[in-house]
Amino acid sequence: MKKLLLVLLSFSAVNYAFGQDFSSKDFKEIEDKKNQSTLVVAEVDTTWKSGGLLGFNASQTLLSNWAAGGQSSITGTAYVNLFRNYAKNSWTWDNTLDLSYGLLNNGIIEGNNVKIDDKIDFASKAGRKATGDWYYSALINFRSQFAPGYEVIEGAENRSNKISDFLAPAFALVSIGMDYKPSGNFSVYISPFTAKNTIVNEANANLRSNYGFGTDELEQAVRFELGGYAKIAYKRKLAENAEWQTKIDLFSNYLQNPQNVDVNWENLIAVKFAKYFNVNFILQMVYDDDIKIQLNKYDDAGDITSTKSAPRLQIRQVFGLGFSYKF
Repeated sequence: MKKLLLVLLSFSAVNYAFGQDFSSKDFKEIEDKKNQSTLVVAEVDTTWKSGGLLGFNASQTLLSNWAAGGQSSITGTAYVNLFRNYAKNSWTWDNTLDLSYGLLNNGIIEGNNVKIDDKIDFASKAGRKATGDWYYSALINFRSQFAPGYEVIEGAENRSNKISDFLAPAFALVSIGMDYKPSGNFSVYISPFTAKNTIVNEANANLRSNYGFGTDELEQAVRFELGGYAKIAYKRKLAENAEWQTKIDLFSNYLQNPQNVDVNWENLIAVKFAKYFNVNFILQMVYDDDIKIQLNKYDDAGDITSTKSAPRLQIRQVFGLGFSYKF
C-alpha cells in the first residue's frame, strides 16, 4: 500500500512539473515555430497589374478556272495589346500599348503586298484621387504607323504615290484634366488644356500639305494645336466567352475652327471559342478636319485626269478568325 501511494505521489509530481514546463500553449508555440521554419508564405503585390493579348489572324482564297470570276488572295494580321497598371493609396497609373500590322497579297503585281492594317498606339495616364470617383489626372498619347502606305488602284499599290509613313503622320498629345472612374470597366477623362502635335518628319516633307500644314508651310515638321479633349472608355462582357470594348477620343482646337471636332472611335468585339482561338470584329471611324484625303480620277491609260483633296470620314473594319494568347 505504501509502495502504491509512493508511486502515485511520484507520478503526480512528475505530471505537475511537466505541466508547468511544457503546457499546451508551449506545445503550440513549438509547433508554430516549427511550421515557420519550414514554410514561408510570400505576400502578393497587388499594386501592379499587367497582362496582354497576342494574336494572329489569317485567311486564304484560292481560285483556279473559277467560272464566277474572282481573285486569289492571302491575308495575315498580327497584333499585340499590352497593359500595365498601378494603384496604391490615392494614386493610379494606367499604361496601354496597342500594335498591329497586316498585309494582303492578291497576286495582281508579283511581290506587291498591300498593307491592310498598321497601328502604333501608346497611352499613359496618371492620377491622384480628388474626391469620390474623381481623379486629378495627366495623360500622354502617341499614335503612328510602322511602314509606308500607298494609294491603291484596282487592288494594287501605286508605289509612285506614297500617302503615309512612319512618323508621317504621328500624333502626340499631352493633357491635364479630371478622370471619372466609377469602376474598372468605365472611365471618362475630360481636359480643358490639351496640346496636340501633328508630326510629319523631314523624310516625308512632301506629305505635309495632306495633314493641315498648308502648301506654304512645307518647312514645318510639327503642327501645334491647343484645345479641349475628352476620352471615354468602356468594356462589357456580352457572354461567358464574348467581350465588347469601345473608346472614343474627341478634340477641339481652340486656335482654329473649334467647331470642327476631331473624332477617333474604336470598337472591338472578341469571341473566344477555344482555348487559343477567337473571332475578332474591329470597327474604327476617324474624322480629322486637318487630314485631307486625296481622290484621283484616271483615264483609260491610267493617267490622272483630276485630283481633289478634302477631309473625309475614315473607316477601318477588320473581321478575323485566328490564334490568340491572353496573359
